[in-house]
Amino acid sequence: MKIALNLKVLLGCLCIFGSAFFFYLATVIIKWAKIKGLNIDPALFVFARFLLGFITVLILMALKKKKIKVKKKRYLIGRTMANCVAVYCFFKGVDLTSVGQANILNMTYPLFIAIFSWMFLKEQRDAIAIVVVVIAFAGVWMILTPGKMNFNMNSLWALASGISAAIAMMYLNLSRQVHDTETTLFFLFGLGSLLIYAVFFNHIHMPGFLDLKYLFFCSASAIVGQFLITIGFKYVTAIEGGIISSTRILLAAVLGPVIAMDPVLSTSGWAGAFLIFSGNIFLTLRKAKK
Repeated sequence: MKIALNLKVLLGCLCIFGSAFFFYLATVIIKWAKIKGLNIDPALFVFARFLLGFITVLILMALKKKKIKVKKKRYLIGRTMANCVAVYCFFKGVDLTSVGQANILNMTYPLFIAIFSWMFLKEQRDAIAIVVVVIAFAGVWMILTPGKMNFNMNSLWALASGISAAIAMMYLNLSRQVHDTETTLFFLFGLGSLLIYAVFFNHIHMPGFLDLKYLFFCSASAIVGQFLITIGFKYVTAIEGGIISSTRILLAAVLGPVIAMDPVLSTSGWAGAFLIFSGNIFLTLRKAKK
């Protein structure tokens, strides 16, 4: 029995690590398309991701004969809107900067969750956590100004994705208290597709065959990551899952120069990545302890 339990925990850990890799791979594919000389707007990547996700959810719901059950619509809408902003800013950051920098800055969302909790949830105020956040933001500055003290405005796209992802995660936490997985994903991908199409109508068009290939593999990678993380959290605790999810920071730092043609991180860049990674782990451990 104990061996079986350990195997399930191992499976959960592998799934969450796999999700971090596939989320990272989705952004690498965006960079590969750019290196190939293709001019695919980030909005089209986002639309393809949501649309393919919606089709996948519809198929799974039909196979399981599931129906959506809406209880608190504002949570579903808030989660979807914040996630749309997060994904677009994230993909825009990848397009304008580097895969590594965008992924590391996107993973600042636990820091912003701590800040928003302090601001809006008095019962969750934690002075020590805020001190850790301040220290971790020294790491954010090191990532924003790698090597030399020159600030790249385009880096703010990825940082904005971290801020909006924090809002999306807080809405998700509220939504999951009253909605099942199918309802949450149905709104996320379905309403998300409509919102992206409405806002970026002029950028959405029928892509050519080569463009379509990159759009499909980017979207498929992100969806595989979404399903892996859903499976993984079934077998591991929030603390284990949170720590393993943060390994995307290290994946971005190590693999960026190898598979995404990113510049090698400077010493200050590595220090910044380590501070953000350490801050995420500390906040995860502290939240689990409380």
